[in-house]
Amino acid sequence: MDNAERIWTHVDALRDDFVALADAVWATPELNFHEERSCAEHRHMLEDKGFTVTPHAGGLPTALIGEAGEGGPVIAFLGEYDALPALSQEANIAEERPIEAGGNGHGCGHNLLGSAALLAATALKDYLAANNIPGRVRYYGCPAEEGGAGKVFMVRAGLFDDVDVAITWHPMSIAAVFPARSLANTAIDFTFSGRSAHAAAAPHLGRSAQDAAELMNVGVNYMREHMPSSARIHSAYQDTGGKAPNVIPNHCVIRFIIRAETSSEVKPLVERVRKIADGAALMTETTVKTRVISAMADLLGNAALEETMQANLDRLGPPPFDAEDRAFAGAIQKTLSPQDLETMRRMLRLPPGVTKELCDFIVPLGAWPRDGMAGSTDVGDVSWAVPTVQALGATCALGTALHSWQMVAQGKSGIAHKGMVHVAKAMAGTAVDLFADPALLARAKQEHADRLKATPYVALLPEDAEPAFEMSL
Repeated sequence: MDNAERIWTHVDALRDDFVALADAVWATPELNFHEERSCAEHRHMLEDKGFTVTPHAGGLPTALIGEAGEGGPVIAFLGEYDALPALSQEANIAEERPIEAGGNGHGCGHNLLGSAALLAATALKDYLAANNIPGRVRYYGCPAEEGGAGKVFMVRAGLFDDVDVAITWHPMSIAAVFPARSLANTAIDFTFSGRSAHAAAAPHLGRSAQDAAELMNVGVNYMREHMPSSARIHSAYQDTGGKAPNVIPNHCVIRFIIRAETSSEVKPLVERVRKIADGAALMTETTVKTRVISAMADLLGNAALEETMQANLDRLGPPPFDAEDRAFAGAIQKTLSPQDLETMRRMLRLPPGVTKELCDFIVPLGAWPRDGMAGSTDVGDVSWAVPTVQALGATCALGTALHSWQMVAQGKSGIAHKGMVHVAKAMAGTAVDLFADPALLARAKQEHADRLKATPYVALLPEDAEPAFEMSL
């Protein structure tokens, strides 16, 4: 029996405990920096499995680190457990049916993400102990990935300084190595302050903060023609200053997220947006203050680690989905738009007319087109701190969009459970290869050092930025 099969046996032995953990977190969806119950579930599991736990890691109330082992390299597994607002949904049905109107839901699968990462970490801990292999295994429970940039604050606190390699994954509809491409971003709140007045009796005395925010939006719209085509800028009002149209609003808060392919591209775009805000304030005789809410770097890839993870996926083969899984996936697909299904078909380069309910194959390394992933993740900053690799786990029907009720509905399904155990095996197998082959670990670290030397890390989060603990209240 080879090393891969032995570590997979350890994963299988732990399966039921971690499926239960994933389901428990699914049932208590909590938002950025307020994942108290979810963090507690992970802490209890770490303690039960023999890890030494450090709570409140990096000063974040819902961050934690579990460690086991001694000597040797330090391999870290990154977990998440935050949910999304307004995505409450019953499980295992193919129709939109919220449990609680306006409630939270795990529309990005982070209930599975943290559970599978901790499953892989625990299996690796047991494997090292059973084979008397020196080394330390760490699990990082990371809060607030959905816009709060929890990992960036953890990187800034030096929590990864002695880590040799970080391994993680993300729920998706395919089994693959995560393409090392994401958009760097900065999220900023612009708070405009003006002067209230009666909008009919004394409009000349008022200075509208809302007008300033609207003019800022106009200015940013004109800016879009003059920025890289891959860049993105989004906005949402956080506070419009009141509901009475006959009162000129003296307060308005609008949040902008500025994204680009690299951190170096984001920085000048941020400065241009700031100038537009200053101009809007000047035009309306208001004032503007800014606060950086979060910021994330783009992902830095590592070919040595990606090739190793791909080899583990290829040895594993696809998740063992059954007829019941395919039937539920087919029912979910009937709720998706033709565009959803066509987008996934194109991304997987399936022949025209070919449809599949589930990912019954392993996507080859580098097979996704470059436009196949355009989101942002705080894993980006970790990848600049230490060599990092990510998998994608097939936990839902092909075509399922993240941040959707369909994703929540599948979060406790057999599809999700099989997919999370499958990807835990790939992550744990990758780690075993690193312990077994010091030359591989050295190659991954040297590649990381070489890439940093060629392109130094650009930190987008200001040194004085504080976590936005109130953002989900």
